[in-house]
Amino acid sequence: MTARALELGLDSFGEVATDRGRVLSDAETVRLIVEEARLAESVGINVFSVGEHYREGHNDTATPVLLAAIATATERIRLGTSVTVLSTNDPVRLYHEFSTLDAVSNGRAQLVLGRASVTESFTLFGYDLADYERLFEEKLDLFMRLQREEAVTWSGTVRAPLVEQRLRPRMRPGGIPTWIGVGGNPNSVLRAAGYGLPLMLAIIGGRPQRFAGHVDLYHRALEQSGHPAQPVGQHSLGLVADTDEEAIETWWQYWEPVMTAFANERGFYKPNRERYQAEIDHGALFVGSPETVAHKIATVARDLRLSRFDLKYDIMHLPREARARSIELFGREVAPRVRELLTKELTNG
Repeated sequence: MTARALELGLDSFGEVATDRGRVLSDAETVRLIVEEARLAESVGINVFSVGEHYREGHNDTATPVLLAAIATATERIRLGTSVTVLSTNDPVRLYHEFSTLDAVSNGRAQLVLGRASVTESFTLFGYDLADYERLFEEKLDLFMRLQREEAVTWSGTVRAPLVEQRLRPRMRPGGIPTWIGVGGNPNSVLRAAGYGLPLMLAIIGGRPQRFAGHVDLYHRALEQSGHPAQPVGQHSLGLVADTDEEAIETWWQYWEPVMTAFANERGFYKPNRERYQAEIDHGALFVGSPETVAHKIATVARDLRLSRFDLKYDIMHLPREARARSIELFGREVAPRVRELLTKELTNG
């Protein structure tokens, strides 16, 4: 990783925003995301990504459609997914969607493939959670062959076989950048290395540095598999505001109810101010002024040898003006300051 090579991205899960206390409609939120992507491009962000969720308050259920809308509203920013649940997508349909997006955007498409940390899509699309691993493994094999081979003959247990199948429109040679999203499972790290694919670490709690062992494992496995070095990225949550106090108080107001509901659903500990502050100080929440957030990103970029850092900036009912200010500060102040800090470290080192 070099200071010049570090990319800064933004992730949206399509979470509904508010405007002066009024909750936006789903349609208004979808249009807002397009507007925010345009803002992200204007302030120099490298990548804008959208997730895939099927929960109340989330509007990222048709990610390729939303990204295509963003493609027509922007010119340079790269467009991807913060997660695509490959297990409950059909690889052929997914190929068509993203080859078309890549064509529409003039080569700006990419995606992160994951197995799903929330599993509503399994019931919604008629899949059995008992097939969790098999679905992902077989579909990843097919999806990568579709990207890397002109004509594909394939058979498995999760969909109909293919015989000398040629898909159109074709992706660029070798396919589009395809990352494997990992939430902490070493087998997922090894899978990414086995395919020679970039690794995206989803770090939403605890010290990011605890993933250093996963990064070491990944680089060793790449080398043993005969693949060249690949990028490592990190996805985490946060908010940038003009002052630390403003960021901390604003994020707590909207993060606490979301995390309380999540704790009730999953049986996790409920958030409190002490744990919240610990996550800001030493954990995976990137909340604060531009200077504070920049220093924290530079630290984890160095410790985990990152090539990319993505900030998930939206959370349920966060006011649209706070979202916009966070995007603006992230691009105009955080990103250049991170690169300045890393350049200084490299020069002094």
